[in-house]
Amino acid sequence: QVQLVESGGGLVQAGGSLRLSCTASGRTFSIYTMGWFRQAPGKEREFVATISWYGDNTYYADSVKGRFTISRDNAKNTVYLQMNSLKPEDTAVYHCAASYYGVTAADFRSWGQGTQVTVSS
Repeated sequence: QVQLVESGGGLVQAGGSLRLSCTASGRTFSIYTMGWFRQAPGKEREFVATISWYGDNTYYADSVKGRFTISRDNAKNTVYLQMNSLKPEDTAVYHCAASYYGVTAADFRSWGQGTQVTVSS
């Protein structure tokens, strides 16, 4: 298992940008895929983006495609989420998560505490 710590959230105006970071510690060699998820008040948690830990595969939710970019730095055990052209509907708590064997939402077993992103109109 790994431990995950997110940072980089904050308050930004619509159209602005933020970069979230998620640093993993522990058994990082066992990670298969890293992902970002978000949960807005009163809504269910939703998938945002994933990236394979050892390859180049990335996937994005349609709602963020073209605006968000997920990347990683294995030397730093860190995954990033660059968020551009932010919209008020992007407001949520963003969590990073680690999967050890698959890419479905149910496969993500380790979760960070989350970082708040608020986009004002």
